[in-house]
Amino acid sequence: MFENKTRVLLILPQDVLDRARVLAGKSTTTLKLPVSLQIVLRALIEEGLKREGDRNLFANVEGQAHAVRRIRSLAGRGGAAKGEHRNLRSGILRGGSAPGKRYDGKR
Repeated sequence: MFENKTRVLLILPQDVLDRARVLAGKSTTTLKLPVSLQIVLRALIEEGLKREGDRNLFANVEGQAHAVRRIRSLAGRGGAAKGEHRNLRSGILRGGSAPGKRYDGKR
């Protein structure tokens, strides 16, 4: 299964990591097999790549790209206070929102 493996550093928001850990725990209980966070992340990536034409997936990718651009823009100006970019999210509403609806930073 892993004859051609590569290492990668993945930086995730804490809430996303926590949700993946919960999924690993539920999977362990349901399958009665040890399911690690790495297994869950690998499965999520593989399943996400199968949904290449999905508008929700594309909207999430777009939001992530805009968030990275904003963070880099703030860092490039050098005027951002330390930790100021922590409140920048992916730009996509989660849950029952309309597909591709942007997050404006207000709750």
